[in-house]
Amino acid sequence: MTGARGQDGLLSPDEVLHRAAERLAQQFTGMVNAETVERVVFESYTALARTATVSTHLPSIAEKFSRDRLTALAQSRGMIAKPVPEILYVCVQNSGRSQMAAAITRHLAGDRVHVRSAGSQPGSGILPSVVAVLAEVGIDVSEEFPKPLTDDVVRAADAVITMGCGDACPFYPGKRYLDWDLQDPADLDLDGIRQVRDEIRRHVEELLTELSPVTTP
Repeated sequence: MTGARGQDGLLSPDEVLHRAAERLAQQFTGMVNAETVERVVFESYTALARTATVSTHLPSIAEKFSRDRLTALAQSRGMIAKPVPEILYVCVQNSGRSQMAAAITRHLAGDRVHVRSAGSQPGSGILPSVVAVLAEVGIDVSEEFPKPLTDDVVRAADAVITMGCGDACPFYPGKRYLDWDLQDPADLDLDGIRQVRDEIRRHVEELLTELSPVTTP
């Protein structure tokens, strides 16, 4: 099929998204119908585009985000098994605290848990100062990006950890909800962000002990 192309010969964003939806529909055959897949792909692209400062790779980022959302949707419907606990971290912009918590959890737990993060009002990118203080402890978040909070990732989570996002996160019975009172890195200097990073690590270690009781490194 020949898609609409711009003057530079590249496929239009809509055509790229339609092709992404076709790929994902094949991947989730029997779990999510094609119409839902396409809706999720275009919704994801629109939501990310609201805050993105660079649009060049946005369709591919939207496909990655959509795949995770569809996985969460299939998990919440019991169509994909959850071999390990699912943790969702939520803050306002998903550019500081929740990204730090997710990255530290992956660093400490490896494949013993699955981690997602989201923002009630996602920012345009991870704070450079947050990237720097995580790099100091050997954690790379260069491939991460702020993601909007969606119902499907909340439904799939076993534990939902909020950090200053108020009542933005929907409540579902049977899930564990915690609120960590942490300062916003956007308001802090590097030393202050390091303190938040270390405080998050302590919280994460406690949470992992409860969810997956294996000694962390």
